[in-house]
Amino acid sequence: MVRSFFLFALFFFPLLVGRSQNNLGFTIKDGKKKVQIPIELHNNLIVVPVVLNGMLPLKFIVDTGVRTAILTQKTFSDILNLTYSRKYSIAGPGGENIVDAYITNNVSLDLPGVSGKGHALLVLDQDMLELRNYLGSDVHGILGYEMFSRFIVAVDYEKKVLTLYAPGKFRKKRKYQKLDMEIVDTKPFIYAEVEMSSGEKLNARLLVDSGASHGLMLEPASNPVIVVPEKKVSTVIGRGIGGEILGKVGRINQLKLGSYKLEEPIANFPDPNSYIDSLKLGTTFRHGSIGGEVLSRFTTIYNFSREELYLKKNSSLKKKYYYNLSGLTIKAKGSRLNVFEVDDVRDQTEAKKADVRIGDQIISINGLKVSTLDLNIVNGLLNSKPGKRIKLEINRSGQKLKREFILVSDI
Repeated sequence: MVRSFFLFALFFFPLLVGRSQNNLGFTIKDGKKKVQIPIELHNNLIVVPVVLNGMLPLKFIVDTGVRTAILTQKTFSDILNLTYSRKYSIAGPGGENIVDAYITNNVSLDLPGVSGKGHALLVLDQDMLELRNYLGSDVHGILGYEMFSRFIVAVDYEKKVLTLYAPGKFRKKRKYQKLDMEIVDTKPFIYAEVEMSSGEKLNARLLVDSGASHGLMLEPASNPVIVVPEKKVSTVIGRGIGGEILGKVGRINQLKLGSYKLEEPIANFPDPNSYIDSLKLGTTFRHGSIGGEVLSRFTTIYNFSREELYLKKNSSLKKKYYYNLSGLTIKAKGSRLNVFEVDDVRDQTEAKKADVRIGDQIISINGLKVSTLDLNIVNGLLNSKPGKRIKLEINRSGQKLKREFILVSDI
């Protein structure tokens, strides 16, 4: 299991780029009307290639929930000798886990077929998100509002293609369903009906957050209808800039997006004060958010200028929702990210009973050597379906051990 990522701590930075010149910002090269960019998908997150200042090839997550482009590793901006104009301190829950961040201006962020000039970049002093390790891929930053404000952005999760359309050059196809989307303080919100496990329903105001890997997050403090289901697990539900985010995970009856009905989805319920949230600190009220686990079941098209979201189902729409059947959180380590270490073992799980421990390095799963695999495949093997028998060979402090357990759905 790869933990979900929440970037709420970044909601409150001002939009750091103010431009009047039309040749600055993102533009499609050669006057073309659209450009298609191949993407990688890691834990339901969209990753695109980006070249920083025409010199440094990197990879960034495409995130509807973030205002300003972010570089998570200061090493890269230091390599380019970028200068910093301002310093911020980002506080985690309760004012703890303060992280320094710096602003560098007038950088270029180029994508295949797209020129991006004159951007501001928020640079984290420490890589608190550890995207590289938890996603199992060299991911270095995040792109946000600047892209969505310039283009109509289409994400085809099945074909792994992101298409950018120049404004005025896009026409919605008939197979897509249109949802009204409100852009407030650079972030997109929609209304969707949620039916809780109790049967009570709520027309919920949800942030559309492509930079969160979970499917659905609901905030119990936002409405009395939102109650954590009786059948639940208490766990670390994600990572933010300020550190780990604690909460409960449970199943609700239904999420309805327009006429699409998603049956028995998994929802995260953050514990009180577990993250810095615009419900408490911002001006935009919401009941929660939808993230990549839901969005990846559609081809999604974002039209920020017209405040519309278009959805077309793909073959994953009816796929069942499971939550961390193994009870394990795995981290990719090493220069090639092919060393897989147990980062967490959830209490009262079959893996815990089988004596799998934090720090164990996985050698093989059901006889398959993992050194030739990536983290997506490893997690897929450990979360295939309830009832599947898992045989692990592990390295514990130089000693090779074997462990065996059954995948179980606890919710």
